[in-house]
Amino acid sequence: MHLNFLSIIVFYSFIMNIAGLAVMGIDKSRAKRHVWRIPEATLFLVSLLGGSIGTWGGMYLFRHKTKHWYFVIGMPVIGMFHMALAGYVFFRFFG
Repeated sequence: MHLNFLSIIVFYSFIMNIAGLAVMGIDKSRAKRHVWRIPEATLFLVSLLGGSIGTWGGMYLFRHKTKHWYFVIGMPVIGMFHMALAGYVFFRFFG
């Protein structure tokens, strides 16, 4: 049972981080073309729902939102929260 739970969490995290990377790339592409953009709240929501590493990586991979202090500080803070939560869950249930 624990292995199933861990597999689900890892799969969910993988999907959310791919989504985070994708939304940053899509938004950067739209910004270049001057078309409708993905709202910043949506970018943060994807990050909060588990895609923080992907959105943070996408910021620097696509050079997007790196001049906005709330992204430069916010994404790593959310990522640290997720890592702390993952550590807690891992040691609580598997340690």
